[in-house]
Amino acid sequence: MRVSELRVLDIINIEDGRRLGPVIDLDLDLEKGIVKGIVIMASSRAKGFFGSGKAGDVFVPWEKVIKIGIDVILVDGRDLININY
Repeated sequence: MRVSELRVLDIINIEDGRRLGPVIDLDLDLEKGIVKGIVIMASSRAKGFFGSGKAGDVFVPWEKVIKIGIDVILVDGRDLININY
């Protein structure tokens, strides 16, 4: 799978079935050659879920990615980090 293909997949929280938003970036450790996590754009419905009520992006550590399928990426959405650049 190519990185560009990740951008069209829905990100779904397995805890409650909510759509969290689209993938906008990957966090890579180039020295180790690993993916540290994905960054998703919080949808308007998901903002309140993360507790901040503010617009921002959400960092999903790679360990929280449960499954990457043909149509969706399933993640464990507990304790995700809301980030603002």
